[in-house]
Amino acid sequence: MKHTAFSYVKLTLASMLVLLAGCACAWRLMKIQIVESDTYTAKRISTQKYTQTISATRGEIVDSSGKAIIENKVGYNVIIEPDTFPEDNAKGNQVLLSLTSILDENGVEWSTSLPISDTQPYTFTDDENAVSKLKENLKMNVYATADNCMDKLKSDYNIDDSYTPEQQRILAGIRYEMQLRGFSLSNRFTLAEDVPLNVVIELKERGVTLPGMDIVEEALRSVAQGDVVPHEIGTVGPIYAEEYEKLKSEGYALDDTVGKSGIERAMESTLRGTDGIKEFTVENGVVVSSDMKTPVEAGKTVQLTVNSDYQRELQNILDGFINNFDSLRDSKTEQLGLKKISCGAIVVLDAKTAGVLGMVTAPTYNLEDYKVDYEAILNAENTPLVNRATDGLYRPGSTFKTITATAGLNEQIITGNSTYFCGHTYHFKDHDYNCTGSHGDIAVTQALRVSCNIFFYKLSEELTIDRISEYATKFGLGQSTGLETGDAAGHLSNQETFAELGADWTVGQVLQSAIGQGEWAVTPLQMANVACTIANNGTRYEPHLVDSIWDYSHTTKLEQKEPVVADQITPVNDDVFQYVENGMIAASTNNFPTRYSLSDLGFDVAVKTGTPQVSNRVQDSFFIGYAPADDPEIAFAGVIEGGEYSKYMIRSIIQAYEKTVRGEQVSVDAVGAQTTVSTDTTGTETTTSTTSTSTH
Repeated sequence: MKHTAFSYVKLTLASMLVLLAGCACAWRLMKIQIVESDTYTAKRISTQKYTQTISATRGEIVDSSGKAIIENKVGYNVIIEPDTFPEDNAKGNQVLLSLTSILDENGVEWSTSLPISDTQPYTFTDDENAVSKLKENLKMNVYATADNCMDKLKSDYNIDDSYTPEQQRILAGIRYEMQLRGFSLSNRFTLAEDVPLNVVIELKERGVTLPGMDIVEEALRSVAQGDVVPHEIGTVGPIYAEEYEKLKSEGYALDDTVGKSGIERAMESTLRGTDGIKEFTVENGVVVSSDMKTPVEAGKTVQLTVNSDYQRELQNILDGFINNFDSLRDSKTEQLGLKKISCGAIVVLDAKTAGVLGMVTAPTYNLEDYKVDYEAILNAENTPLVNRATDGLYRPGSTFKTITATAGLNEQIITGNSTYFCGHTYHFKDHDYNCTGSHGDIAVTQALRVSCNIFFYKLSEELTIDRISEYATKFGLGQSTGLETGDAAGHLSNQETFAELGADWTVGQVLQSAIGQGEWAVTPLQMANVACTIANNGTRYEPHLVDSIWDYSHTTKLEQKEPVVADQITPVNDDVFQYVENGMIAASTNNFPTRYSLSDLGFDVAVKTGTPQVSNRVQDSFFIGYAPADDPEIAFAGVIEGGEYSKYMIRSIIQAYEKTVRGEQVSVDAVGAQTTVSTDTTGTETTTSTTSTSTH
């Protein structure tokens, strides 16, 4: 075949095109490999940034001397990581059962708060709030039974009959807890806290077969002194899903803990601290850098006004009186029909600041026991979870006469020398009212000493219920005291209260209210503050538990709590509170057995006692006071439900203060001598001690 010139031209052009294309490819390849190599290398590397929250260590709670009440320790927690936990319910259930089996074999408890009995037939627990929350979370109607709720949980999480009833209950409890805690891709779940090291080792060895399980080392809340004001210390707990909406704006994560009650809750912002934020840079799965964007700031230490040693002494005094009440029985207690007593409270305040030095209630509990077996404490006899010092409501009885006396003197209805006649019976509006004796013409100081009812009946007629209520309010009754952890307000005894209670108000109620009967409802804390107000000549401070705020290591004081004046009763002259105090000092020298005497302490003590009648029990026994009378250091109040002679504890209360707070070498006398009671010609009881014991 003969080639033409045109064919040679085409061949040449094609060859040139191929050559040019090859040169272009070579140039591009050289550019990529040499000139732009850094750019393409960077594109080949996958770079991602992650942030991690570093939890702040919670601040500790210490007593007035710096002894830890609540502290932190390092421990191991078992957690479930959402990104690696099986999405399939059946596989996830198997992981949970394997985990709980290991924990159970080693005596480790796990998180669960399902308010349903552990065994069939299923019933709800007594916690009505938890039951209501369960039905709401499961979208069940209010009439749903415990079985209905269990069936819903079993259905939601594929807990079928291939599991034993015990396994079904375990899985339902954990799954519900995970639901409460908002378990999701953004929130891990803590299954068990403070796990022993041997269990940690076993779990890590089996980690491959337990997807989603991890062990983390964290600072754990630890109870150092569980018997020191447990009601007021309170607890911490997890954030539940319904709480998170409010707390997330404050920087909380779903897996954080938060104060649930007491000081832990009241001082949450102080104790909490500030979480740190750490940023990681990861290239192709390898961490290449990390940077702490926000530093961790540990919580602050809260120092209380409470002296833990004094607190224990007070609890021993109260418990000792209750346990030894049988030895105090006499003709009077038999006549009154008083039976065995079980309940009471004592409050002691710093008389100059109203700081709580000690506050005890009976029965009580230990925070350690609360953590281990809450149900046992919840269902115990006489409701130990109730703090009778702050939330027990009582009639004050004759202790209220100090308020009526103050009102009469300050309104100048009486003077220190004014007298009313007491002939034992007072006829008023077709009714007869009796007194403790026949005291003749009697003035305010003597009326307080012998607790003359008729003196205060007559004074109340001129005062009127409005002014009695006004002064009761100025003394802090009928309202919260301002204590950081909260307390019961109670109510006054006046027309408004009677209307709220649906009771008829009569003019005779003015007389009863003036002597602390009627419908008064006061707490021992309020009455201790009444004594404190008298000791400060009318200045009423807010009782408080927090003394100061310190850095986490408790080396630098950051803030000192200053006394807060809640109200001021301005006396019209210097004699107003002096006459009241004189009457209280006189009462302290009257009607005390030798071993409980307040006359040989080296200083005067101002006290007033009362035995208010109670509808559901014969009477209560109340006292208030302060000491030393000339320069008060402590103000106190106490109550014994359904008892008598609570004032016998006053001497021990003062001795315990001298021993533990002032550091003096003083023995604290036990309460429990056998006594006999007689009555003198004035109607005043005289008690003689027949036995004596003491503890040191």
